Amino acid sequence: MEDSQSSSSLVLPPPQASFLQRTLERLSSTQCLRFGCDQGEAVAVVALQRYLSERADGPDELLHNYSYDVTLTDGVWRVKCFLHASLSNLVHTNTLRTGMDIFISQCCFVFSERMLGHGYICIEKLRCGAGSSAVLPNINDVSLLPMLVRHGMERSVLLHKDVPLQVSRKHYLPLWNNDDPEGDMWISGASSSDAVLDVSKMMLISTLESSFGHTLNYLPLLVKIIHKSRLRYYGKFGVKKDCPYLAYFEVADQSGTMSLVLWDELCPEFYERLNVGTVLYLQNYKLKQSYAKRSRPQMDHYRMKHCNSVEISLNPRDPSSIFTVVSPKSVQPQWGLPDVSYRFTSRSELDKLADNFACDIIGLVTFVGRVERVRSKALERYWTYRWVHAVDGTSDHPFILELFSSSQPEIFNNICPMTYLVCTQMRVCNVTGSQPYLTSSCETEMFITGYHKGQPYVSDPRVKNFIQWTKTLKDNAVLQKTAVGGHYSYPHSPPMFVQSAAGQVPLIAAADLKRELETLQYREHKRHAFQGQITAVQYLRSPKTSGVEETEQVSENDDADSHSSPSQRLPSPSSAGTSATSRKRKIQMSRLGCKKTNEKEQEEEEANSASEVQLQEHSCGHNPGQAVSSALSWEGSSWPKQHQELTEHLCQGGLHQDSIRRRFTFDEKNVLLQWSNLQPSRWTSKQSTEPVPPALCSGYYQLTILGINKQIAVDAAFLPVVSSNDPQAVSLPQGLHDNTMLSCLSSGFLCPLTGTDDSEERSLPEPEEILETATELEDMHVVCILDLCHLGEDKLEVLINKVYKVTEVSLD
Repeated sequence: MEDSQSSSSLVLPPPQASFLQRTLERLSSTQCLRFGCDQGEAVAVVALQRYLSERADGPDELLHNYSYDVTLTDGVWRVKCFLHASLSNLVHTNTLRTGMDIFISQCCFVFSERMLGHGYICIEKLRCGAGSSAVLPNINDVSLLPMLVRHGMERSVLLHKDVPLQVSRKHYLPLWNNDDPEGDMWISGASSSDAVLDVSKMMLISTLESSFGHTLNYLPLLVKIIHKSRLRYYGKFGVKKDCPYLAYFEVADQSGTMSLVLWDELCPEFYERLNVGTVLYLQNYKLKQSYAKRSRPQMDHYRMKHCNSVEISLNPRDPSSIFTVVSPKSVQPQWGLPDVSYRFTSRSELDKLADNFACDIIGLVTFVGRVERVRSKALERYWTYRWVHAVDGTSDHPFILELFSSSQPEIFNNICPMTYLVCTQMRVCNVTGSQPYLTSSCETEMFITGYHKGQPYVSDPRVKNFIQWTKTLKDNAVLQKTAVGGHYSYPHSPPMFVQSAAGQVPLIAAADLKRELETLQYREHKRHAFQGQITAVQYLRSPKTSGVEETEQVSENDDADSHSSPSQRLPSPSSAGTSATSRKRKIQMSRLGCKKTNEKEQEEEEANSASEVQLQEHSCGHNPGQAVSSALSWEGSSWPKQHQELTEHLCQGGLHQDSIRRRFTFDEKNVLLQWSNLQPSRWTSKQSTEPVPPALCSGYYQLTILGINKQIAVDAAFLPVVSSNDPQAVSLPQGLHDNTMLSCLSSGFLCPLTGTDDSEERSLPEPEEILETATELEDMHVVCILDLCHLGEDKLEVLINKVYKVTEVSLD
């Protein structure tokens, strides 16, 4: 309860009425701290911030490991609110996101029970607006708007800046992963010292290892950083640390190398200021036994002793470590610190390297994939990654790079075609049926154009040779072969599907596939194998378009059945038939999903032979948001009856506009990067409002796969590669095939690819020609490799990666 005379604070009274101010006044003056709001006024989301939840009671606590604060504005005030846990799924699916308008329908005021004079608005129900924001175009700098707080709680304004509303948490996490620095507490910039150091009594790394356990006080160390790892966040329920971070560095002196660990509050203060090549003077440090299971960089090329049994710990307390960042001009040659060494590898050498070999690369970026997420073993934790192609002039093939976030978001989010990219400590991955690719390690660092200055590798001969090669290139010629975003899958599926092989794509049951589709989160990618038979194929001219409507949120008390789902209950038998007439070559025309109009048409359809090719040209696709444009299709003779007997048809997945790559241009650089990156956690007026360039798609195939037990079917799209310039064409099998529907699904491409020597003599087949061969699929038992990705809101991407015949499946 609250005194009815209380009101919101009126710092810098706004000149016009404010919806947020009226809402806070109403919450302050009512005897009940909860009420429904007038949904007529929009407020814009300008920040979404995530943090580890306070422990909750009840069986659902594991579903809400993280809480969200949302900052809203009505153009007059800003207010930071707590998002009720029942609304978290709107964030998980990027339905609630920065830069959009929402309409609040229920909220309450929550007083902190652990701190005097602190409280916040909790949003319990909301409706997401459609289209672009109506509020934000009138705001130049949202940070200049005053922050709205309750009267008597003015001192809590600080908590409304960069600290979570739940006072037991002291910092925010990145919105989409746990690896990147997030918030104002992370200090960047150089902080070196020119102070005179006492180096008369020093300890060497080699003797440090042998003295472990024999003393508690160690002499100072003078070392150089030769490797830097990404951040590690180890926060979870039960860990009573305000800042549970750690970061590994490999340091060296003249006698050897050793790991150094930066702990807790020292990470925000120093992580971004400690770089490869930095010299440190360490005092009051601790030694402890090394953690055996952690990854380590490969440093054989240093030809130094590696002291791996113990590691140096720098702690904020007990004891408080003292370390000085030595100015480069103060570093003395007589200290004998080793030079930073690299192991640059050219693309022409990559095929000869052993699996898991660590190397450094430099290349000119030609393709940048969208940022995707993959779930880690820890509950509700995700890695973020993207695929990149880069060339170095030593091979006709590019480097294929799988780049995970390296705690360098300003670099990771700005990798684009035509930039010079350096990646260190990349690991070689040799795979059957594909060219080798490189994946980043925990110790990988990335640098792009604008970040190379001052890095130790700039004097490396191989780097200089690469720069000379780039001077021979013509920008326009390179730009013609660039691409950004869209679906990209690598490595290619192997020639044989071996169920029991280590690392093999898991074979999933139909019911589990349904669950996977329902629980995918924003940009989460998964690959599964699904067995059954292909019962229908459609050729569609263009991808699905976004049909965003204003939707009411699903709160803890709402009926979830009224909201969109990746599955669709089957229509009644009376509406599921098709109508048909005869056509040349027994090609039939029909309207799939439309009600049969008369008994004569039914009789004509039943008279068709089971072995006939049923190519159908229709204009009423059954997928939500699908064009009514004409399309060709085939269906198996048993499918109409099987369709009626299904319990569920998972038909919301497919190919979307966001599934298609775009050609890169400098004029569209900002909008393309914004499109291919993850949704930002903060809105600024600098974000592009330009539309994404339209996708150029000549057509794709939509397949219906009936599960082996014929109870559940799933729709999946197949987008064959048609050009050798497509990034997906790299490392595809070179053998020719006969362009049957099955051979296309098995190989992933149409033959011959345009841009190849064969394409000068042969032309690509027409969709009608390919679909005429689809009768081969009738009653055929196949295993389909499916790529799943959640594109945000209700957009699910379900694509066929490869189809195996049972003769290509092994149980060994």
